[in-house]
Amino acid sequence: MPLPNDEKVVALANDLLAQFHKLFGPHPGFRPAHAKGLMLHGTFYPAPGATSLTKAPHIIRKSTPVTVRFSNSTGLPTIPDNAPDANPRGLAIRFNLAEHVHTDIVSHSTDGFPTRDGAEFLEFLKAAGASGPEVPSPKPIERFLGSHPSALKFVQTPKPFPSSLARETYFGVTAFRFSNALGESKYGRYRIVPEAGNDYLTDDAVARLRADYHSEELAHRVRQSPILFRILVQIAASGDVTDDATIHWPEDRELVELGTLELTSVIEDTLVQQKQIIFDPIPRVDGIEPSADPLLELRAAIYLLSGRERRSAKA
Repeated sequence: MPLPNDEKVVALANDLLAQFHKLFGPHPGFRPAHAKGLMLHGTFYPAPGATSLTKAPHIIRKSTPVTVRFSNSTGLPTIPDNAPDANPRGLAIRFNLAEHVHTDIVSHSTDGFPTRDGAEFLEFLKAAGASGPEVPSPKPIERFLGSHPSALKFVQTPKPFPSSLARETYFGVTAFRFSNALGESKYGRYRIVPEAGNDYLTDDAVARLRADYHSEELAHRVRQSPILFRILVQIAASGDVTDDATIHWPEDRELVELGTLELTSVIEDTLVQQKQIIFDPIPRVDGIEPSADPLLELRAAIYLLSGRERRSAKA
């Protein structure tokens, strides 16, 4: 996983990391965003018709071992699971193709992203950081949201609390170009749907949750039986925008099933493994290529830089 060649992208990635640390404080050994998480082992089984969409190796094989990380939002490693800022939740999936060979999916539980590119996202974070309770209205974040309708829409999108992280749907932020063995290509976005269905808690139930409820519930659930998700790809129609994560595609777009994710156990040394693993938003695998979305190279740079920082932190 190399750093981008573009020095401006790397500089922006470093500025974003610095802003995350300013917002949430430095927490050595943890991610600057989605710091609190739990990792599980499992297996991916491709759907019979998935090769019509892509020739990617984990689609051609009968099965592929996976490493999965569920997470809360923010850079706070001890954020209570019932805190409003714990949403949206994250789900990252690593398909382990061979030793030191993999491809990843990075997703979260709100469909879309607040800004078109990294520069706007940095502006968004700075506005949020300058808008404490003592700051009079209109606060910087209010002014930013008032002039950026996509960010306002993202912020106002309902983010209900799932009864389990195994009963939440997760969405890929950016689009990718999927190609099959015949050379046919389509753009699509990942959608990861729980086999058990979505289920959300009332406000009263959320208020009663323990601080580590979701990780405890997930660990208990997977001990009872495997956790199943269906990995789908929402296919772009002709004319759909494929390089802007703030633009949603209509719900009537075709959904192609890639396969089933079966999670079977919690990784015992989960904190150590979370410190080491660096997920990559860019597929880097034959049959799935990045779109022109400007967030992709930036996110890859942030993940790599923060991962190096995390790995070098003293235990």
